[in-house]
Amino acid sequence: MDKRAGRPAYTRVVAEAVVGGTLGGLAASVLVVAVTSTIKAMLAWVVDQDSWVILTAPFVGIVAAVLLLNRVADGRAAQRADRAGAPPRRFSAWLRFPANAVRADLTADVVHSAGHEETFPSRLAPLRALAIVTTVGLGAPMGTESPAAHLGVAAGSAAGGLGRHEWLRRLARPGGVGGGAAGVAVLMGLPLVGLAFILELGRRSQAPVSLPRVLAATSGALTGWAINSLLELSLIRLIVPVTPPNSVLQAIWAAVVVGALAGAVSSAAGAAIYQARGWQAGLVTKLLVGSAALLACLLLISVIATPAAAIGPGAGAITWAETAQASAGVLLLVAMLRALATTAAVMAGGCGGLFVPLLSIGDLCGRALAPGLGVSPDLAASAGAAGGVAGGYRLPLTAVAMVLTVGGPLSARLTCAATVLCAVGAAIPVSYLLDRYVLHRATTPPVPPAEPSATESPRHG
Repeated sequence: MDKRAGRPAYTRVVAEAVVGGTLGGLAASVLVVAVTSTIKAMLAWVVDQDSWVILTAPFVGIVAAVLLLNRVADGRAAQRADRAGAPPRRFSAWLRFPANAVRADLTADVVHSAGHEETFPSRLAPLRALAIVTTVGLGAPMGTESPAAHLGVAAGSAAGGLGRHEWLRRLARPGGVGGGAAGVAVLMGLPLVGLAFILELGRRSQAPVSLPRVLAATSGALTGWAINSLLELSLIRLIVPVTPPNSVLQAIWAAVVVGALAGAVSSAAGAAIYQARGWQAGLVTKLLVGSAALLACLLLISVIATPAAAIGPGAGAITWAETAQASAGVLLLVAMLRALATTAAVMAGGCGGLFVPLLSIGDLCGRALAPGLGVSPDLAASAGAAGGVAGGYRLPLTAVAMVLTVGGPLSARLTCAATVLCAVGAAIPVSYLLDRYVLHRATTPPVPPAEPSATESPRHG
């Protein structure tokens, strides 16, 4: 076979990947910046109100999201768990996707369309954007990173798929990949995180890490980062570790302890969130039960900390933790309540992400351990946040990319990267055992009561 015969096709594939990724990145960045800026403005307004408004607004947002997704969309955007069949026996099958409960609505679409982004349900993006804005913008404890990836893939695939010509329609797939990477990159200002996020998430659907896919994701991520830098955006707050560990031994000890706690707590929270999403109950029942649980969590956090620490993706809780001089027990209690609040918001039907809430849970866990470990709060918080992402969202490569590029001394970043490995080590057995326990209960038929034998006479009275 003449090698030259394949050159035009190979060149075309590479060109389509770069052009599609860039085009998708531009479309995604515009949409994500608009939606996230709206969310930030709404959250700022809510936080400035009286306490009763702060604690009431999240319920208004969740109800609006539920109505949008289940009434306006005639139920097509609702999520249901797939409980058919027995639990998977292979451990590798569990690692690819947790239990039989689908993830949050937004992530599920990105995972299911990975490798064939041209099939992404972009037509639901405007409806989902409204549901995201009402849920997160009015203070429900859910995040913005999954919405950024979801809207990014939607915008990128739509931008390529709207063309009349065949070569334009071929840009839909790289446009979706680049759009997803750009959405995360423009939100965080870290192109490597956007690249790692979309590629690592796609592996759950066995999407190949091929050269065209990598080029499309890289082009989109660089486009999103360039727009973030050009506009000097600050859409999400990340803790930068500015104080390095005093010694290698201290770094190892901090990584092990913080990673173990953050990984275990966030993994348990993630398992609870996924089960809440897949709970088979009526729409009204889920809304009422979830709202009642959310109200209890918000009230408790407001009493222990502040109302602002109770709502939103988690920035308010981190700000409170930085200035409150709270004890380790109080910080851990707030972290647990935040995990329960996010679970309740998901149960009620909120539409948002889990990445940032899990990041804030890990942050609080790290801060709680900082005095006992003798490390600075910023280092412990950054390490804990990375552990929370790795343990709860199961994206260790993305977490490593985040801590290596966020800034700070090299030794501090390496400590955070080691924390990710320890968090994964703690999260896998915790989440696996929880998933297996839930699946065993869901698939094991009830044992009928034993009938009395012929030699036994029934007892009366």
